Amino acid sequence: MSSEVTLEELAALMKKAAGVTVDPQDLAARADTPFAEFGLDSLGLLGIVGELENGHGRALPTDAERCRTPRDFLDLVNSTLTAGA
Repeated sequence: MSSEVTLEELAALMKKAAGVTVDPQDLAARADTPFAEFGLDSLGLLGIVGELENGHGRALPTDAERCRTPRDFLDLVNSTLTAGA
């Protein structure tokens, strides 16, 4: 895994961890749309956080699973991952 999580990787994690299929280009076009509109709930987002923590070998902020949009989530996650890189 690279140090920064991309929209494509987030779309793949949404499928893997929550069973939610989202086209990465749609995710990019609607990055400020709430996760709920993509069909992702807080439990699904928690699964994504777990996958990222396992894949990157480090804890993410406790508020990561409370992010409401893909852009907010990626901003928080990437700022955390790049700070320790």
